Amino acid sequence: MDSAARRRRAYRSGRWAEALCALALRLKGYRILARDWRAPVGEIDILAQRGKILVAVEVKRRDSLAAAAEAVGAAQRRRILRAVQAFVARHPELAAADLRCDAMLVLPGRWPRHIMDAWRP
Repeated sequence: MDSAARRRRAYRSGRWAEALCALALRLKGYRILARDWRAPVGEIDILAQRGKILVAVEVKRRDSLAAAAEAVGAAQRRRILRAVQAFVARHPELAAADLRCDAMLVLPGRWPRHIMDAWRP
């Protein structure tokens, strides 16, 4: 398989993982505000709201739980936080919401694992 085909396959599996995580969040009572939201300062896989909590969710699909858990580095967390700030600036009605940063880890053939409050803003 050439590199372009690998990239397409990885992109499709990542989108599938995000859709599965969005479904899991909906089943838990979250309202999905945006998926794959991008700003010049960063991107967020899923933005959801439950009550007064605005949740930025980073989805990681890997072959092992350990690899998925280690996949969100400090630089990526900073980009996600900047993107959340940009999202709230465009949606001032969310300015009073409490912010939480979650991770959802997806392994092949398993339901997503939701890590609430994975890191602090």
